[in-house]
Amino acid sequence: MALLEVEDLRVSFNTPDGVVQAVRGVSYNIEAGQTLGIVGESGSGKSVSTQTIMGLTKGARISGRAVFEGQDLLTASPDQMRDIRGAKVGMIFQDPLSSLHPYYTVGWQIVEMIRLHDDMSKDQAMKRAVELLRLVGIPQPDRRVDDYPHQFSGGMRQRAMIAMAMALNPALLIADEPTTALDVTVQAQVLRVIRRMQEIFGTAVILITHDLGVIADVADEVLVMYGGKVMERADRRTLFFASHHPYTEGLLQSMPSYGGDRERLRPIPGQPPSLLAPPPGCPFAPRCVYVMDKCAEMPALDPVGEKPGHLSACWLPHNEADREAVRRRVAHVELAKSAGPAGA
Repeated sequence: MALLEVEDLRVSFNTPDGVVQAVRGVSYNIEAGQTLGIVGESGSGKSVSTQTIMGLTKGARISGRAVFEGQDLLTASPDQMRDIRGAKVGMIFQDPLSSLHPYYTVGWQIVEMIRLHDDMSKDQAMKRAVELLRLVGIPQPDRRVDDYPHQFSGGMRQRAMIAMAMALNPALLIADEPTTALDVTVQAQVLRVIRRMQEIFGTAVILITHDLGVIADVADEVLVMYGGKVMERADRRTLFFASHHPYTEGLLQSMPSYGGDRERLRPIPGQPPSLLAPPPGCPFAPRCVYVMDKCAEMPALDPVGEKPGHLSACWLPHNEADREAVRRRVAHVELAKSAGPAGA
């Protein structure tokens, strides 16, 4: 049985301009010890989907199921969610400075979180806080435990958040854009810390990001979201070397390459759809070079390719040879367009 199983999750918000359909029928599962990467552009529904699971989207209209260790989190009471958050599910957010209270020391905040869920003395909890800061690579943790958040660098604050999230050995860690505001070197350090803590505690990780480079480094399975829907799901290697959905293809082509010949980035043309009035059918159709009449209807998330567990919501042929023939035809048409009229 999966540690967390999300089924047909739908989340919408009432706004003065209308109803925003932020998440539209998302389903996935994650096993104990697994790392699931959720990737997509801003506004794709990545963060809202996990925040809803943790009871952090107040005022939203929610339907579906999110079963964690046999309990549906979407129907859990506020008291039940308080017992689950921190103790069984840890969370790391994008901006640690806004997640840590500026008036209290880092150590005090870790201690209070531990004692909220565990009957432990202050001295015992402080020893645990120091040990956690040591595990995440904070230098001189016995001294830095008494520092305030503003005395930590951005990378150290994120490590402190990881220490707090892992304080009670949660079964699941949700990391929402944990490296976005950090430079590349510090990003790598933070990801190493998450992997190390995962190995020590056997924790499953949901990693939300728009950076496919981060996904390539840590994820076992990858969920690609767009317009509030899941476009593709595959293991990491399949996604990078045998992706099916044109949106995934566009994300991969827009990544900068490292080494070799430098090429211009190939951004995806157009803009993501407004979730106030999502387009009928496939939400990516207005930006897709392979768009066809069928795209007026939303395809199911079906198995594709040869790898078990590879799913894609696209009308393109499932067979790679047939799909490559479609790509060649589109490339030929695009080349003809760029060449202009004969004799021009």
